Amino acid sequence: MKDTEQLSINCIRVLCAEAIEKAKSGHPGITMGAAPMAFELWSRKMKHSPSNPDWFNRDRFVLSAGHGSMLLYSLLHLFGYGVSIEDIKNFRQFGSITPGHPEVYHTPGVDASTGPLGQGFANAIGMAIAERHLADKFNRDGFNIIDHYSYALCGDGCMMEGISYETASLAGSLGLGKVIVLYDSNNISIEGDTSITFTENVRGRFEALGWHTVYVEDGNDIDAIGRAIDQAKAEKDRPSLIEIKTVIGYGSPNKAGSEASHGAPLGEEEVEATKKNLGWNYNESFYVPDEVKDSMAEIIKEHEAEKTKWDKLYAEYKVKYPQLASELEAWIADDFVQQFAEDESFWNNDEECATRDSSSKILNRAAEIMPNLFGGSADLAPSNKSVMKGRDYFTKNTPGGSNIHFGVRELAMTAIANGMVLHGGIRPYIATFFVFSDYVKPALRVSAISGLPLINIFTHDSIGVGEDGPTHQPIEQLASFRSTPNCLVFRPCDTNETAAAWYTALTRKNMPTVMAYTRQKTKNLHIDGRNALKGGYIVRDSEKVDVIIIATGSEVGIAYDAYDILKEKGIGARIVSMPCVELFEEQSDEYKESVLPISVKKRIAVEASSDQSWYRYVGIEGEIVGMTEFGKSAPYAKLFEYYGFTADNVAAVAERIVNK
Repeated sequence: MKDTEQLSINCIRVLCAEAIEKAKSGHPGITMGAAPMAFELWSRKMKHSPSNPDWFNRDRFVLSAGHGSMLLYSLLHLFGYGVSIEDIKNFRQFGSITPGHPEVYHTPGVDASTGPLGQGFANAIGMAIAERHLADKFNRDGFNIIDHYSYALCGDGCMMEGISYETASLAGSLGLGKVIVLYDSNNISIEGDTSITFTENVRGRFEALGWHTVYVEDGNDIDAIGRAIDQAKAEKDRPSLIEIKTVIGYGSPNKAGSEASHGAPLGEEEVEATKKNLGWNYNESFYVPDEVKDSMAEIIKEHEAEKTKWDKLYAEYKVKYPQLASELEAWIADDFVQQFAEDESFWNNDEECATRDSSSKILNRAAEIMPNLFGGSADLAPSNKSVMKGRDYFTKNTPGGSNIHFGVRELAMTAIANGMVLHGGIRPYIATFFVFSDYVKPALRVSAISGLPLINIFTHDSIGVGEDGPTHQPIEQLASFRSTPNCLVFRPCDTNETAAAWYTALTRKNMPTVMAYTRQKTKNLHIDGRNALKGGYIVRDSEKVDVIIIATGSEVGIAYDAYDILKEKGIGARIVSMPCVELFEEQSDEYKESVLPISVKKRIAVEASSDQSWYRYVGIEGEIVGMTEFGKSAPYAKLFEYYGFTADNVAAVAERIVNK
């Protein structure tokens, strides 16, 4: 190892320790133990361009162990990504670009928001899937326009999380040779030595899952780490795990190798002792020696040369393959959807069917126009109706396929799809039963935090599932997703509202969309689907409105029929379909007042799920026909009758509150 390399590694360690100490919070252990592997990767093995952080053919880097964020910020500072020393000093402070865990689109050079352990591992697999699919589509002999690796840096905690097992299993089956995981194996977690809970042979596990593995005994030996990365790159048909034995908190004379260095600052005295122990002979805090600056400047030049070389290749590619280049740029821009807005038949459909069938129809209409659509289900595609007809499946031997089997791996599926979104160039969707969205939720929450436009197809959306019983009947899931910031939740009532759901999902580029679809047949309102783009609208009205009935999904048809019963009783009802509360709340006050006038206080909300979402709309004089318990096993029609989801019961409730 050159003296400047060791000095650079120690510079990273000291910057991290000082920033965490100044913030009085953070995780110094991983930043100090993993500094050599991170420096070796970023300086000699990873292809990236500090002046162009979003260069499409860069290698991706995901810090799955996101609590080590200060390690990443130190790298971004030294490599010239626009993270200043002042930003380092403002680690974990309000408004800084150096938050406690990495946040994509917030800090230049951060490729994924991480923190929930194991999710970053899955993000990297999603990135590798996207790379392989795009390479198969667009590369030609002599023109490997799409040719990069996806790296993840993971710790023992990531390896303990079930998502890493789910994801590694799929990655091994797919033979993803261009993903490399650096495993910071230090045998320490918050509670102490990992031997108390985590004793398996991790490399043996990965080998059983179809991975290539390499072992590096000394985490400070950057030459050995470099050779291991080269071995991983030489393996073309299997993903690679490199286990690197490190000492957590390396350099700290009193806390290295102990959980004491994991999740709390070292303390001022220990920081000074660490500097002395590392031979750091500089008095100034947050100091980067000139030797390090000069060395980094040369390294950065080499990296920028890679980008220049690719730019030249791509310019030649555009000349030789202009159509392909145009298609690639269109895939990356993902701007196909406006063609839907001009198609009247997209918005007006006559069939009466389950909305899961409506979704299949609209998905396949979209697939005709959007070649970059890519997606699949967690082993439920026939039930979710989530297959794009006429397209192959993405497998180890058919990387050009754009349907994908995720297997029974809902959480991994979602985090993998997040990685695809982050990579760019393809537009992913995922699917499962709505009740299993509980497995999806942790990763979908990160989608919302990150502003990722992930499309989520959730079918079997209520007690309408019927005979499968309460374990398969979603009750609280709609309320849970509606409570999630920056997430659109659509529960359409027919094919035309389903068109609006898909259109919204495909045009919103800064948030995920949840679409909940029925198993049972629904009534077609024969109303232009564009009405649903406002989230809520009037479907039937009376000259004098005595009561407003708000409904979603299959229950809109029930409310529609209740209107006629009430009319015969001389009660004027307004029926409002509210497929997307979030969209409705985006409308002007004038529009919302026109649909739900404050003067009409007699209101009912009808939805075969938890009643928690609806109190804001029905007020103290209204009522909710909803679910306050789990369902039962029976044919769905019997359940709807039992729980009051019938036109007669809705009309009776309306009559009662009108006559109070």
